[in-house]
Amino acid sequence: MFKIRALVTALALIGSISVATAWETLPTTAPAPADNPTTEEKIELGKMLYHDPRLSSTGTVSCASCHNTMLGGEDNRPNSMGVNGQTGGRSAPTVWNSAFNAVQFWDGRAASLEAQAAGPVTNSIEMGMKSWDDVVARLKSIDGYGKAFEQAFGKDSISKDNATKAIAAYERTLITPHSPYDKYVAGDKAALTEQQVRGMNSVQELGCTSCHSGPAFNGPGMFQLFPVHSNPYFAAKYHFKNDKGLAEVTKKADDEHLWKVPTLRNIALTAPYFHNGAVKTLDEAVLVMAKLQLDKDLTKEQVADIVAFLNSLTGEFPKQNMPTLPATPGSTFN
Repeated sequence: MFKIRALVTALALIGSISVATAWETLPTTAPAPADNPTTEEKIELGKMLYHDPRLSSTGTVSCASCHNTMLGGEDNRPNSMGVNGQTGGRSAPTVWNSAFNAVQFWDGRAASLEAQAAGPVTNSIEMGMKSWDDVVARLKSIDGYGKAFEQAFGKDSISKDNATKAIAAYERTLITPHSPYDKYVAGDKAALTEQQVRGMNSVQELGCTSCHSGPAFNGPGMFQLFPVHSNPYFAAKYHFKNDKGLAEVTKKADDEHLWKVPTLRNIALTAPYFHNGAVKTLDEAVLVMAKLQLDKDLTKEQVADIVAFLNSLTGEFPKQNMPTLPATPGSTFN
């Protein structure tokens, strides 16, 4: 964690310096780990599990409830709602392009999509199952899942490990390439407006790309201190420091207010903003980031230009056929 703190300190020092940026297009496929190669059978099973509310204790909440693939990959709520109407303290991050995150969750506590998929199911506020043993037992009680798991993993293969691998395989297909920005970088200079090009130049000149770099604009998997600079007005209005980020997991003072750098892809679709969903509009989010991370006061014109550029990061969403979930004819799942 000392290396993370050193990196954060260095970034804070260079945050206001213009850096050379290698603009990159988003890949159309995501790499899979060696122990979970992507197959069509896994993708189809993962799609079913992702959209099945029966993975929750009440049968009312699925992964898609908070990470809606028919919208921006989250739920446009300040704080996501789980079983029995409970809400947590954080806003749901988008699932679109999450395959390009080096770590998962706002606090980066999961190292992979597979690890991330395991967490919400047994979180008491989110999906509320008491244990993965209970989840496995429920899946085994639904006849159709036996066949789907067998096609993906082999006979008698219903397990936590295979369920999370399938969900992760599906999530690796949730990629949104070919945005206007991507087309511009690929050579189509008519893909962006003059205002969007000004905004693109501004995010580089101001230092935004010190953290929001790479094809997904989410950095090389690093953590970042937020906020870097103090501001009494924003502190009173948005309460960003009420949540200590990574330190909530590690219980280490050095990790306080460290966060995964989130993607800027499709950011125009994912309001409200920040880990607690406290900022309602993209314009305000740009102002807040400039002040708290870079100690910059932006003009209205600069904000408008940057927001225009951020809108150019909305990509093309893949066509999806929603799954038919395995039924339990003549009875309920519980």
